[in-house]
Amino acid sequence: MGPRAPQAVVFEPEFIAGIKDIFEDKIVFNKLLGITIERLESDCVTARIAMRPDLVGHYAYNRMHGGVISAGLDSMGGLAVMAAIGARHMDETPLQRLLRFAKLGTIDLRVDYLRPAIGAAFGLRAQVLRLGSRVASTRMEFLSAEGEILATGAAAYIVS
Repeated sequence: MGPRAPQAVVFEPEFIAGIKDIFEDKIVFNKLLGITIERLESDCVTARIAMRPDLVGHYAYNRMHGGVISAGLDSMGGLAVMAAIGARHMDETPLQRLLRFAKLGTIDLRVDYLRPAIGAAFGLRAQVLRLGSRVASTRMEFLSAEGEILATGAAAYIVS
């Protein structure tokens, strides 16, 4: 028998609002970067970041700073883990699931910069490759507005 396809999970509006509040407002650094969630699903999360003058890393080309890209990818990996944890514990209330994120933290992060990030806005995408009882592994992408991959990331997060 082959592997089972994962069941689609539909999150409650209360859970989605709680994650958005944590990710976009309570994690103040994400707010500073201007990352906004676009899609929150158990198998993939997407977000957007608009270019601003204070995110420029190379003044002559108006290119986004690599640290912003790295931080954005790291944040997205964490968001993907939040969604996967939320999906794993659908038997709990939305509030109980939101409280599970207290111990979430980055263990390891690798970023590959493929092309310069020049543009007015960028997309970010992440998914969990494996959610274990203690560690989660993710992969992430930083995209141009047209969907071209500008950078990729892979990370491990402590979840307990």
